Amino acid sequence: MTHIIGQHDCKADAKGRVILPISLKNQLLPVLKDGFVIKRSVFQQCLELYPKEEFDVLMQKVMKKSKINRKYDAFVRNFVAGMKEVTIDGDTGRLQIPKNLVAYAEIGKEVVLNAVFDKIEIWNKDNYEAVLAEGEKDYADLAEEIFDDDD
Repeated sequence: MTHIIGQHDCKADAKGRVILPISLKNQLLPVLKDGFVIKRSVFQQCLELYPKEEFDVLMQKVMKKSKINRKYDAFVRNFVAGMKEVTIDGDTGRLQIPKNLVAYAEIGKEVVLNAVFDKIEIWNKDNYEAVLAEGEKDYADLAEEIFDDDD
């Protein structure tokens, strides 16, 4: 499993190209040649960039739940909407975000790349800061609930 860390402020150009900071690119070197999958996030208006191997693990979990019913069908349709395999240029560290995903996540010039364990969230900077501010009020309560040892 890949463990990626760090929050990185970046710039995107008008075509949705982002140059990854050296520190982030260096973390991804072991998986760079295998490629990546970029998709819409399930819970937030941001994008998720997975190393291909990590994405395959996630897809196995989704496929295990496979059932012939409308809820599963609707979930999968939205889960894969806009999904695309992408590469990161090994020399420049450049990532090309597909236009439909740029529009979905409202990616502008200011971008935040937020590494979360096995994936990188790609955010419009203003949206990211708003979500962080909104979550601050519940952060301590969530921490207690998630790490409660009574389970």
